[in-house]
Amino acid sequence: MNSMDSRNMNSMDSRNRKIIDAVIRKEQEVCPGAVALIGIYGSFMTGDVHPLSDLDLLILINDERGWQLGKAFIQEDLGVGHDIYCTSWESLRQDAEYEHPHLSKLMDSQIVYCADDKARDELETLREQVRKKLAEPFGEADYRKAEKELKEVRCCYADAMIAETLNEVRRSAGGAIYFAENAIALLNKTYFRKGISRRYEELDAMERKPDNLCGMIENVLAATTVNSLKVQLTLLMKGLDSCFRRVVQQLPREKKSACGDTLSGTYEEMFSNWHGKMVQAAEKGDRHLAFMSLESLNEMLNDIRSEVDIGTYDVLSAYDPGDLWKTAEGFDRILKLYLQEYEKAGLQPARYADVDKFISAYADG
Repeated sequence: MNSMDSRNMNSMDSRNRKIIDAVIRKEQEVCPGAVALIGIYGSFMTGDVHPLSDLDLLILINDERGWQLGKAFIQEDLGVGHDIYCTSWESLRQDAEYEHPHLSKLMDSQIVYCADDKARDELETLREQVRKKLAEPFGEADYRKAEKELKEVRCCYADAMIAETLNEVRRSAGGAIYFAENAIALLNKTYFRKGISRRYEELDAMERKPDNLCGMIENVLAATTVNSLKVQLTLLMKGLDSCFRRVVQQLPREKKSACGDTLSGTYEEMFSNWHGKMVQAAEKGDRHLAFMSLESLNEMLNDIRSEVDIGTYDVLSAYDPGDLWKTAEGFDRILKLYLQEYEKAGLQPARYADVDKFISAYADG
């Protein structure tokens, strides 16, 4: 650390000790027993100390009384801002579920004060819970966690694309970058151990990521016009989507075989839900009805395919906005293709010559 000599470090360590002691004294005076433990995390633990570094504290509180220990202030002699805030056990337990990659406070804090061994043991139990989660092989559930963050990126991206001013686009781009970094960390089943100043370093070390991820983020940050920012954000979005597609394709996925138990009734449901609507849409020239019916079929087939070993169907290629009768014919062709899955599974559609035939068969079970 070129900017910090040992004398300055000793001075900052002394300052930090004074702040911690002040928190302990106030707890003893105004809310005794409210603090379970205090730990240091952030730059003073990672070695990235700067003359303007603040003190990051885990002040773990046992009850509502502890909230009064929080305080934000500015240390004018050094021009340093401090934000002393408290954390509840409930919040720390939520962190231990590993739904986000910002776990350094939980995992890496150096404990400098502990009310009793019970608090230390409970903290260690939460840490061990996270370590076990991280040690398990990456699987479908882990991918879904990362995918949630990717969906947030897409929302921010959509906001950016409809924004008109540079500041509006930048605000949405900031959200996209934040969630993109979260998504990649979760995709690699890790958490951020360093500060934001070393985020690129941590991202570069991760295996599952788009090529030139940090370069794409930097290009977003360097953009100076609305159009250039949208272009760079689009490249980042495409890189993320491509990366996630690669990962999901490599996941070991156990699908059920196509058989009577897994497919029974699905063909009839598709025919019932959308065949009539496709004909009606063609008769009325209703593009909305035609397209949304096709999209609903597409979603149902995708849902089935996610669980059952069936083929792929390019449903939306059947849509022709200039010829809805052709679109309806395309729908019927897709159903005919799906019927082959039925037959391979040993199924035949439940067809009856008229409603009386159905009622007679229905009554017999």
